[in-house]
Amino acid sequence: MAFNGWPAQAVEFYDGLEEDNSREYWHAHKGVYSEAVLRPMEELLEELSARFGPGRIFRPNRDVRFSADKSPYKTAIGATLSGGGYIQFSAAGLAAGRGMYMMAPDQLERYRRAVDTDPAGSELVRLTSEAQQAGIEITAHDQLKTAPRGFAKDHPRIGLLRLKGLIGWRQWPVAAWMSTSAAETRVVDFLLATEPLQAWLDQHVGPSQLEPSRR
Repeated sequence: MAFNGWPAQAVEFYDGLEEDNSREYWHAHKGVYSEAVLRPMEELLEELSARFGPGRIFRPNRDVRFSADKSPYKTAIGATLSGGGYIQFSAAGLAAGRGMYMMAPDQLERYRRAVDTDPAGSELVRLTSEAQQAGIEITAHDQLKTAPRGFAKDHPRIGLLRLKGLIGWRQWPVAAWMSTSAAETRVVDFLLATEPLQAWLDQHVGPSQLEPSRR
């Protein structure tokens, strides 16, 4: 079936899950999750796959082994695209991201070296500025409170150097258009707008070469 957005029941499902994050609630509303939440995401990923690569949907269960919060379920559905990109839907609305949210040590070293060097560094300043002007937030998993070792505190690109990752992020609050195919248009527009940022990261940072245990 063609993607036609997430129905109002999807928001209602996550509103309820935030109030009662229990296995009892989940199993009582599993059919709503399957039809109103999961199916639209599957349809959207199928339609995006030709341009942005196959998608992968994250499991709804939380990994609570090392968390003080033992709530069993995630309060959002999230998916990644192999060509770069992240899509999320929750009671807060629709969101999309693209870039490298959390860099491994070797990636971070290459990233900072590129930021510090021209023309790569000045190009990234231009790309992030253009993204922000288009309403896209530039953020990351975490950032340093001061300059990274080896860089001056008054470096002209200190804001970028302090980041431990780099993504473009866009959040849309719940609106009527999310129950239509316009939701796909918003996601596609975002992915196209952040394509230069992804290309910069692919060229200057690339995948980690470290063993998984060292990332």
